[in-house]
Amino acid sequence: MIINIMGGGPAKLIPPLSSFLGPEDRWVGVDRGTAELIDRGIEPYAAFGDFDSVTEEQLVLFKASIRNLKKVNPEKDETDMELALQWAINEKPGKIRLFGATGGRIDHFLANLHLMQKFSGVEDSPEIEMIDICNTVLIKPPGTYRLEKEAKKYISFLPGTGEVSGLTLKGFKYPLENRHIPAGSTLCISNELIGDNGTFSFSKGILIIIRSDD
Repeated sequence: MIINIMGGGPAKLIPPLSSFLGPEDRWVGVDRGTAELIDRGIEPYAAFGDFDSVTEEQLVLFKASIRNLKKVNPEKDETDMELALQWAINEKPGKIRLFGATGGRIDHFLANLHLMQKFSGVEDSPEIEMIDICNTVLIKPPGTYRLEKEAKKYISFLPGTGEVSGLTLKGFKYPLENRHIPAGSTLCISNELIGDNGTFSFSKGILIIIRSDD
């Protein structure tokens, strides 16, 4: 099972969703993202938020058609996206994808990125991806990983928190061997695979991987 979460980011940055409509996928709306799903003909399995970004008519529709709807007080400690992610983690899916989570307000985008870091560090947490029309963002703990070539050809590696130690890139245009990457480094921006696949590994830190196209 994959849980797809739709935030309230700009609609123009949401990719076509036809390739993400698997038979076992569950879609979750976050505040205004719930309306975005319904407008695209996707029935939300669940929805979370204070719903201060939708009309009264839309909220009435949500309450009537979405069985797993949680409306919360606007004055709370967690963002709507954090509530949705907490719920999704507890469902134990194989993967979580975030849409409508980039663009628009920078504070919302950075908060969503921090949430990915937070929940990616939870034991037995599923892989979490943030996807928009130009980018796919992954966050990984230390280990060895394989990447396949895809349409988004540029691949950047950034330290998530602090520094990353022992970064090795194989099968890339700009390879690395056991390299220390300090906080704030831009050494690993816009790399590319030279074949159908490549690997990256590191021994310490948290790594943000961004796959992009122009």
